[in-house]
Amino acid sequence: MAQGDILPPTMNFTAGEIQTGKVLMPRIGYTILAIIMAIFCIASLVLNITVIAVTFTYRQLRHPINYSLVNLAIADLGVTVLGGMLTVETNAVGYFNLGRAGCVIEGFAVAFFGIAALCTVAVIALDRVVVVCKPLGTLTFTARQALAGIAVSWTWSLIWNTPPLFGWGSYQLEGVETSCAPNWYSADPANVSYIICYFSFCFAIPFLTIVVSYGYIMWTLRQVAKLGVAEGGTTNKAEVQVSRMVLVMIVAFLVCWLPYAALAMMVVANPGMYVDPIIATVPMYLTKTSTVYNPIIYIFMNRQFQDCVIPFLFCGRNPWAAQNATVSTVETTKISSSPSRRGKVSPA
Repeated sequence: MAQGDILPPTMNFTAGEIQTGKVLMPRIGYTILAIIMAIFCIASLVLNITVIAVTFTYRQLRHPINYSLVNLAIADLGVTVLGGMLTVETNAVGYFNLGRAGCVIEGFAVAFFGIAALCTVAVIALDRVVVVCKPLGTLTFTARQALAGIAVSWTWSLIWNTPPLFGWGSYQLEGVETSCAPNWYSADPANVSYIICYFSFCFAIPFLTIVVSYGYIMWTLRQVAKLGVAEGGTTNKAEVQVSRMVLVMIVAFLVCWLPYAALAMMVVANPGMYVDPIIATVPMYLTKTSTVYNPIIYIFMNRQFQDCVIPFLFCGRNPWAAQNATVSTVETTKISSSPSRRGKVSPA
């Protein structure tokens, strides 16, 4: 297949203007994409702004372990505002109408905030290792550690997303050409080397960090269960809960990021490979949906946040509080009446 078949044929930037060619998708397709992205953008704005507002409203949430969760919400907001909302506009008009400068700005912003969010997810995994697996309480999780993890996330993202601004790689239109991203179509050796490094350090390393960290947490809980430290199956129950959470986190991560990374590396490994623009668009939009999944999985499934978010959204009332209190009372009564539990503190 000819080298020219690799590049999208619809638009080329020349002197800041767009030259249009053949249509890659029917007009109704762009409208549908605009509607889908608008729904995800609205959901992302509501969820992530709520996370930030609730954290600043309730003092009990403002401790180091939650710093990374707020940072994740900020990064997701960056992707939504500077990426998702612009994509809604370009799909609404049916082509990328922001010019070459707009392409570079949008491509850099989405990549910068997206990788920062991805690295933050890895930092959250490391944070939980410190909290859950600390040796007998001798290691505490401090604000300095939390801020260091956040600084590493943003610095790492900045390091790997600025090279295209200076010639190593580039930001170009992708898919049906209504958004921009790092150019993984070009077979230029310098561009190929950048894409390989980019996905190795910005995808593979965070993914391995997440898998190893949560795997270690699960292994630790299993070892505690074997030692019989917790009575009545408490640790076994915690192990099941953590296992489910880990599975959800990893599956969500793979759904959002693996298709994009896999497709990019396939094109880089096979320079003559032709990818239908519509097919190439799907992974790109999956990465943007992470701005909705992240707050739901990492924050709204967090019991501590739930206890604050629900009253926040219902003007100080918690419709589920009475039911939860009743269940808690019953469980406490059962524990206190058990001869083996008298005089002992039930593990949290």
